[in-house]
Amino acid sequence: MGKGSKTKATSKKASRKGKGKDTRKKGAASAKAGAPSAKQVTPDRKLSGKAAEKARAKRKKAAKARKDEAVQTVTWTDTLRVGPGFSLADLDPHSTPAFTGDKAEGKEVMEELQSRLGDLQERLFAESKGGGHRSVLLVIQGMDTSGKGGIMRHVVGAVDPQGVHITSFKAPSAEEKRHPFLWRIRNALPRPGLIGVFDRSHYEDVLIARVHDLVPRQTWSRRYTQINNFERGVVDDGTVVVKVMLHISGAEQKARLGERLEREDKFWKFNPGDIDERGHWADYMQAYQAALEKCSTEAAPWFVVPADRKWYARLAVTNLLLEHLETMDPKWPAADFDVEAEKERLALTP
Repeated sequence: MGKGSKTKATSKKASRKGKGKDTRKKGAASAKAGAPSAKQVTPDRKLSGKAAEKARAKRKKAAKARKDEAVQTVTWTDTLRVGPGFSLADLDPHSTPAFTGDKAEGKEVMEELQSRLGDLQERLFAESKGGGHRSVLLVIQGMDTSGKGGIMRHVVGAVDPQGVHITSFKAPSAEEKRHPFLWRIRNALPRPGLIGVFDRSHYEDVLIARVHDLVPRQTWSRRYTQINNFERGVVDDGTVVVKVMLHISGAEQKARLGERLEREDKFWKFNPGDIDERGHWADYMQAYQAALEKCSTEAAPWFVVPADRKWYARLAVTNLLLEHLETMDPKWPAADFDVEAEKERLALTP
């Protein structure tokens, strides 16, 4: 457990007694929504040959990585989840909850976890070809320089690109402004079998819109309930929602902006407006706190990842995504043809 986070993890664990069990059951039920029937899939225990060997190897490697002495027994999902009484101001952005190792150990663990992540993503994609309509939506929020791009490259980039759909939300276009704020979000939801990724999201409409008074207070204050209802519907339709805030400190952001100004290969990433936004830091933290409190629900909880250490943030998001996919347990679709007959036909070809 990272420095300064052990007490928090203990208190969170205590607060989940009595309630956490029901939450996990509901989460598991949501993960199963949209799964194909037992007749449409081939369970791992019935796999044979290379398929069985590959499945065993993937599980073994992931289990080994999780048993690394640097990894705590508590799940990343439980450790990083926003629950009652959560205070963003009390979470050290430089801490490493659920992990006691250093950067080198983190990278070593990542290699095996990425392999398992790729396997589960392939299963999810294949499942949809056999009748499943489940998907995953990974929402990434954070202040400028918090590492969203690194998550895209090092976490999302570890899986087959054909099974991923990334949407980067900027300021709404003229057409998007003519519709309710969730209109463009609905249009970007992942199709069955895909991992959808939002680089920023509908939460901009209760963050920047609130900080800069882009809409009246009564308008953005209604959006929390609208967001919760929207996300509940998305989950009911078979999409598992994983919402992550990358929590960076003001000092670390200043250092990263400074690096962009010192290196010619980083100039393209610098936006003078980022310095202006630093003047609203306290307002943004207040807006994030409100969003986390009001929109961390049983259906779609928030997870806050300390992001001053880039390697840790990538490790944490990988584990969060992996744990949710393992709960979903996507299955290989069963053959819809006579396997033995096709083997015979193949044998007769030149």
